[in-house]
Amino acid sequence: MKGEGTVTPLMKQYNAIKAKHPGALLLFRVGDFYETFGEDAIKASKILDIVLTKRGAGSTSETALAGFPHHSLDTYLPKLVRAGERVAICDQLEDPKTVKGIVKRGVTELVTPGVSFNDQVLERRSNNYLAAVHFGKTETGISFLDVSTGEFITAQGDRNYIGKLLQSFSPSEVLFCKREKETFTERYGPDFRYYALEEWVFNYDFAYESLTRQFGTTSLKGFGIEGMVEGIISAGAILHYLAETQHKEISHIATISRLEEDKYVWLDRFTVRNLELVFPQHQEGVPLIQVLDHTVTPMGARLLKKWVVLPLKDVAQIKRRLDTVEALTQHRELLSELTTHLKQINDLERLISKVAVRRVNPRELVQLAKALDAIVPIQTALALSNIAALQKLAAQLTPCDGLREEIKNILKPEPPMLTNQGNMINDGINAELDELRAIAFSGKDYLAQLQQREVKNTGISSLKIAYNKVFGYYLEVSNAHKDKVPATWIRKQTLVNAERYITEELKTYEEKILNAEDRIYSIEFGLFNELVLHALDYVAQVQQNAKVIGVIDCLSSFATIALANNYTKPEVSDSHVLDIKKGRHPVIEKQLPLGESYVPNDIFLDNEQQQVIIITGPNMAGKSALLRQTALIVLMAQIGCFVPAEAATIGIIDKIFTRVGASDNLSKGESTFMVEMTETASILNNLSDRSLVLMDEIGRGTSTYDGISIAWAIVEHLHNHPKFKAKTLFATHYHELNQLAEELERVKNYNVSVREAGGKILFMRKLVEGGSEHSFGIHVAQMAGMPNSVVLRADEIMHHLEKEKVSEQSPQQKMKSAPKNNFQLSMFEPADPQLVRAKELLDQLDINTITPVEALLKLNELKGLLKEKSEPAR
Repeated sequence: MKGEGTVTPLMKQYNAIKAKHPGALLLFRVGDFYETFGEDAIKASKILDIVLTKRGAGSTSETALAGFPHHSLDTYLPKLVRAGERVAICDQLEDPKTVKGIVKRGVTELVTPGVSFNDQVLERRSNNYLAAVHFGKTETGISFLDVSTGEFITAQGDRNYIGKLLQSFSPSEVLFCKREKETFTERYGPDFRYYALEEWVFNYDFAYESLTRQFGTTSLKGFGIEGMVEGIISAGAILHYLAETQHKEISHIATISRLEEDKYVWLDRFTVRNLELVFPQHQEGVPLIQVLDHTVTPMGARLLKKWVVLPLKDVAQIKRRLDTVEALTQHRELLSELTTHLKQINDLERLISKVAVRRVNPRELVQLAKALDAIVPIQTALALSNIAALQKLAAQLTPCDGLREEIKNILKPEPPMLTNQGNMINDGINAELDELRAIAFSGKDYLAQLQQREVKNTGISSLKIAYNKVFGYYLEVSNAHKDKVPATWIRKQTLVNAERYITEELKTYEEKILNAEDRIYSIEFGLFNELVLHALDYVAQVQQNAKVIGVIDCLSSFATIALANNYTKPEVSDSHVLDIKKGRHPVIEKQLPLGESYVPNDIFLDNEQQQVIIITGPNMAGKSALLRQTALIVLMAQIGCFVPAEAATIGIIDKIFTRVGASDNLSKGESTFMVEMTETASILNNLSDRSLVLMDEIGRGTSTYDGISIAWAIVEHLHNHPKFKAKTLFATHYHELNQLAEELERVKNYNVSVREAGGKILFMRKLVEGGSEHSFGIHVAQMAGMPNSVVLRADEIMHHLEKEKVSEQSPQQKMKSAPKNNFQLSMFEPADPQLVRAKELLDQLDINTITPVEALLKLNELKGLLKEKSEPAR
């Protein structure tokens, strides 16, 4: 700030608080407004689209200023957080009316992208994770916390595993040590919102003590993380960050779970991206989750996202899910009943978290009671279902009768959102409250009753009760009746024709009515806080309910889509066989035009007969879709979902690798080919006996002979690996690879069939045994709208090269002997069948004898031929 001597006491206070939170945008409460100053004001005005003005304009202390009314905080705060800002909320800590001079102020909350309870900041159907990463000597630790639900997870492993988790969990904010910033961005990219903490925070003893103090335990053995040094350090950093951001009421974070790498299918970050499991690769794309997610509760939606990125390897657990889904598909009335009741359940997890941190409002408590009400019929329906798995889920639910009844007994059915508005507590709960309400809202009736009683007692028929600001309430008696006034009345004023008196009762009533409103708010606020404290006893039970409801919702969603999309229950086992009959792509089949059906295909892979399938066929024929659908069917089966196939036998897959599509990293100076080779190397170095490997067009980023050589060597490596027989689908346009089937016993050739008719190609999208010898690339170029001259010249060169195949010429010699392009655009190039027919038609015409009608008919026929030529094959 300029000129320290001219700085006002308010700005001195602001500067002192701002200095403690230099990285945050400070919302400074001044009266009824939140103000921002200096650089913060410039930022806020741009993000919030509010007026930027100046404080102390023209003086040496002039500074930028932008603000908004305090009651608009819920409107503006989410915009700041979504823009990636850390926001420090600085409130007035005392009532300005009772203070002389500067009001005491302090930061009451620091809201960051990863730490928020605000419903406008949070996405209902997604978790809002705060992550912390700690780089150890050999392994890296990572922890995830959703403070809005209390879910706390830790894991540790190599850099690839941590990268995969970061992509799968997609945290809103990542913490790491200041000195590790370069390491983090180098390994995992600069795209995450992050905050760097001091080095001392990442200390094992400090972290261990923080966690045991939070959970009220002497060790971490009960959570299964005792020996996870790096994971514990990362979890401790998260708890420290919560304290640093003024989040001290966190009793709902009562446990931490270990994410065990061995429990779930390995999906590297390339695979999660390539298969478009949760996010599409392109703006118009549709991820798998969009097809699978028919959940009706926020808990179910959030759990399903985790299931999709963490498929199971445990056959027994997968079968339990599949059996439950099957039971629900066979009991449609039960499924419908469950869905109806689930729709009544609000966000239990986040509501009870708000209770724990004392941020719940009256309306949310009523929503909590309604959600718990809906659990009762769900529990009853599951218990009576005669389905063991569902009965087990029913036993894990607790309706929390005491809490439900207490909320409904104390709170009005439709209370206000804010606790300072009154009218939230039911009548009959507190005698004083009822009396004050009667006074505040029935004042006229009370005064009329008092007047009638005194008229009766004194016989003064003209007695009046009135009010003025000087004396308050008073009794007015005309001079004619002065002698009837009781001795207990106190005279306050003498008028020409009357006297004014007060009584003890009237004075007491006056005090009550004048203070009633404030006292009503105070009593209601106290009763509400007592109710919140009572609800605190139920945090663990409600969190348990939320987890069970999430599972029921996910399984119900699986049953719903199985019935709607004609999915089949897969047979999952410990075998090494992958046998899919008439499999379909779950996403593509939902995007097809009305009336068009998806062409299903069979896939069979095992470790003995058919370990590697080489798939050839033209571009656009559906090779990539076939690869992806195989992986998606396996993945759906192993999360416990029915699959888009006529039948499917799935021998457990423990790793799914994909190398499909270009993913250039040109910003780092890496070419498409370099990225392709890096990803392929990662696959070949991490194989297992139960891996599923999907490779699409490997080697296309380099010269033809280089590409063929690399692809050939990769197939040989996968087939001849001394330890592991990874099941592989290898799509390629290198038809030379078909020869491998003759040399390697477990390699088989298949192609995606195409029919050629009248110079056009029809994609049959059917996988048939045997190799393909033609890629139809020139036809595809024609369909894409390539200039006709280019298409015809390419066709001419291709025919020349195919004729020369049998010769012993080198590729360079073949190209030298190719026919030269005469650069003339001839309409009648013989390589184009439609134009040949047009030429023949014109050659047959005798212009001297043709009638006008015949000429028009011939012209129409010629036009039809050219139109057919210009339309792409479908």
